[in-house]
Amino acid sequence: MNKKSLSNTPLSVLDLAMVVQGKTASDTYSTSLDLAQHTEEWGYKRYWLAEHHNMPGIASSATSILIAHIASGTKSIRVGSGGIMLPNHAPLIIAEQFGTLATLFPNRIDLGLGRAPGTDQLTAMALRRDQRAAMEFPKNVQELQTYLSAGNSNARVRAFPGEGLDIPIWILGSSTDSAHLAAAYGLPYAFASHFAPAQLHAALAIYHQNFRPSAFLKEPHTMACVNVIAADTDEKAERLATSFKRLFLGIITGNRELLQPPVNPDENFMDPMEEAALQQMIAYSFIGGPEKVKTELQQFLDKTQVDELMITSPIYDHQDRLDSYKIASILTK
Repeated sequence: MNKKSLSNTPLSVLDLAMVVQGKTASDTYSTSLDLAQHTEEWGYKRYWLAEHHNMPGIASSATSILIAHIASGTKSIRVGSGGIMLPNHAPLIIAEQFGTLATLFPNRIDLGLGRAPGTDQLTAMALRRDQRAAMEFPKNVQELQTYLSAGNSNARVRAFPGEGLDIPIWILGSSTDSAHLAAAYGLPYAFASHFAPAQLHAALAIYHQNFRPSAFLKEPHTMACVNVIAADTDEKAERLATSFKRLFLGIITGNRELLQPPVNPDENFMDPMEEAALQQMIAYSFIGGPEKVKTELQQFLDKTQVDELMITSPIYDHQDRLDSYKIASILTK
């Protein structure tokens, strides 16, 4: 196995389309497009958006529409979903939507699929066409693959556009469940270690040990998503990271709020138990100046041997967020 290094590891963006305090969803869409254009210029490979619902701080509920917005304003970066929560949708609808995207933007669209609802239980009930859909995720992935295949041309139900198009499908996971599925179907696998780090290594091991080559992929291919908050100095990065830490603390405590401005890192806004839970949740967060982030990202690659890295940077100020992604891109040169 060739040792992975930052210099030969593709870097991508996960944009959670966060609405920051004092701004609107419209502002988010503008800054997302600006970020996509910059990261394309800096050599990032993919720009993914995630499906979430009933969350005032996340503006990517209509994920396919937002993918079109980003793809239409860029030229070469791959744009896709990280992911589409398939239990919320009929597979035919996703085949048609992504077939349309792939027709509009040839060879640039990725389709990442997850089995979680991307929301709370009550909203999931409002979204799902069938309450058993999450249990039928493997079957629905196969149904979606069928609609996108050239071999479906004689079926009574077909996807137009979509049929016969080359749209890479990724299986996403935050536990070990989807690792088994990605391995069995011979599909690339992306792990959400930016918020669910606990089972990363176990999931990667399961995927590699059980991988079966397919028409889509001959060898295992993995990507891990991590939080990166980089700045000119360690001290500035630690200050910027207070926004992100408060956001994740709100997820833990149920006190969700929009992304807030950073505060002095010495301000004590959590008790020891909350801090312990937070540190467990954000274990794969790389915060600091260029040298610190570079060293820690390389250590992460040494341990995981993933083929690609995806970065999400929950930073309040747009210019600071741009600076963080630019620093990360320079580290991989």
